[in-house]
Order: sequence, then C-alpha cells, then structure tokens
Amino acid sequence: MSETILVTGGCGFIGSNYVRHLLGVRPQAKAVVLDKLTYAGHRPNLEREEKAGGCEVVVGDIADAGLVEKLLEKHRPVSIVNFAAESHVDRSIDEPAPFLHTNVTGTFVMLEATRKYLAGRGAPEKGLFRFVHLSTDEVHGSLELSDPPFRETSTFAPNSPYAASKAAADHLCRAYFRTFGVPTVVLRPSNNYGPNQFPEKLIPLAILRAVAGEKIPVYGDGRQVRDWMYVEDTARAVEAARRAGGVGEAYQVGADEEKENVAVLGALCDLLDRMKPRAGGKSHRELMETVTDRPGHDRRYATDATKFRTGLSWQPKVSFMEGLEKTVRWYLENPSWCESVRAKGYAGQRLGLGRSGS
Repeated sequence: MSETILVTGGCGFIGSNYVRHLLGVRPQAKAVVLDKLTYAGHRPNLEREEKAGGCEVVVGDIADAGLVEKLLEKHRPVSIVNFAAESHVDRSIDEPAPFLHTNVTGTFVMLEATRKYLAGRGAPEKGLFRFVHLSTDEVHGSLELSDPPFRETSTFAPNSPYAASKAAADHLCRAYFRTFGVPTVVLRPSNNYGPNQFPEKLIPLAILRAVAGEKIPVYGDGRQVRDWMYVEDTARAVEAARRAGGVGEAYQVGADEEKENVAVLGALCDLLDRMKPRAGGKSHRELMETVTDRPGHDRRYATDATKFRTGLSWQPKVSFMEGLEKTVRWYLENPSWCESVRAKGYAGQRLGLGRSGS
C-alpha cells in the first residue's frame, strides 16, 4: 500500500540517510522532502532517490505556514518526520537568531499546521498518524563523569543557544500533544556520525583536514565525552518510532559508545594511517593540535536508551570502530561530494568540533 511521508530537512545529514533507509525498507512509500537548502542542506544527497521517483524535494522554509499547509493538503502524508534544524553549536554561539527561527518558530508552524490538517481527517487516519520530532540529548545539559546517563525524565538544562532552541521545541511538542492531541513522538539521539555529514562536525572535519595535510583542531584538553551512534542506526530508530512510537512519548536513543573526543580523533588518525598513509610514513596523529575551548562546552553527554530499546525492540547494529571505518572509507571514496560541500564554506569563525547531529 502506497504511503507518503513528509520529511523536513531531508537533504541534510540524518534526514537524507533516513530517506534512503525509508525507501529501502518501504519501496512503495514516497518521501516528500521540504528543505530550505541552507549550507547544510545538500540536494545531491538525494539525487538518486529523486531520479528513481521515490522522493520529491520541495525547496522551502518550515516556518512558512502557507507552504506547509499546502503540502499537507496536496500530499496527505501519513506521517511527518521533522529533521529540519539549525544544529551546530558553534554557529549558535556566533549567531543565535537562525536557531530560534527554525528550531522554535519552525517547529511551532509544523505543529500548528499538523493540528489543522488532522482536524479534517477521520479517526482511523488520525490513529495511524505520527509527528516524529528529532531532538537531541543536549537539552539536558552536561554530565559529570560519575553521573548516570540522561533518561527521559532528566531535567532540562541547555547550555548553548542551540540546545535551548531544541529544548523549546521539545516543550512545544509536549504541549501540542497534551492540549490538542497532536500525536507527537520526540527522539533525543546521541552524537551521530557517518556518510554525508557536513564537514563542520568533528569526524568529517578531521578526515578532510587530515587528508589535506592540515592541522586537526582539538578543543581544550579533548576529553569531552560523547555517546557516538552510526547514522544508519539512527535512521532505523526513526522509522521504528514512526511506525510504533507511543504518542506523546519522548525517547532517548543512544548506542552506549561513550568516547573522549581525543580518543575519537586518535582512532580516526590510525585508520587513515592504514587507509591513506602520509608521505614519509608520518602518523596523522602528528596533525592533532590543541585550540582554545569553546564557551560553555559541555563536558559529557550519555544516554540511557532502555525505554526505546525495550519498547520498540531496537538495538544499534554498528559498533563504533566499524562505523568509523565505514565513514572514513566513504569520505575517501567520495571526493566530488567533499569538494561540492567544501565550496559552500564549511569552516565558520570557530573550528567545528561540536555537535555531530543533523
């Protein structure tokens, strides 16, 4: 049976990986992608899917209420998956306003349009509908090394404009479920990595700098801890939530792969030593260079995904080292993609060693 899913931000990193997964497991589905195509939205990420007819890309802003309402009425989607977001912490420090526009106002517009859309649908259609919103574990702030991982009930304590904007969006999702019955499902994944990630984030930035023989920046002492999850596992989690997530629920999603940033970079350099050796037998580790830490840099994120794993029978399939090797190989084998995004200007005022999200 054919079904249409509206995917916002689907030309971005996690969004495009999700669209590919969706069309792979549900070949009769159609993805209507609404994407503003900012610096991080890369239409070639879905070129194959567009040509095959399973995906239609609409260029536009999720904060454009008229456009969103027209798309809902035209395509009558069975679900909405909201990936659209400004996601890079460093950029939110330099210029917070776009984060409030997209992450807060945009989410509000999507929820309000969904509320109106569902008001005209019958009970069976409403019962199957899901508004899946991609949030982040950063809404909870930072953990000490001895603290237990974040759970769904953990206090919100965002420490950056980015995290604060995502926390606001989470609250809007809860309010629209409680007040209007909009069937929201909120996912708070840990750090993502993998193919097609825009190279302002830790892993792709380090790969491209290392391959170019440039210094690999390390914030502060490099001992910030993150739980790393391969993007294909996240795509599977999103589809599981879309199909069977509890309405009004929020879920932590993680892979139990806590690593210090400096250890991630070291492992990446070791892989490059084997897969693309430097001249003279030098190690890529020699390119690692300490730089000034970011303001308000969270020390540790960790996620307890027990509720999601138990309730939706989901488990991560890709170990960190397996995923890291697949990621390095993808960037080495796709230089034209790297050059096309490099031309869009991936290095901001600060060096991109922050959130590895959408």
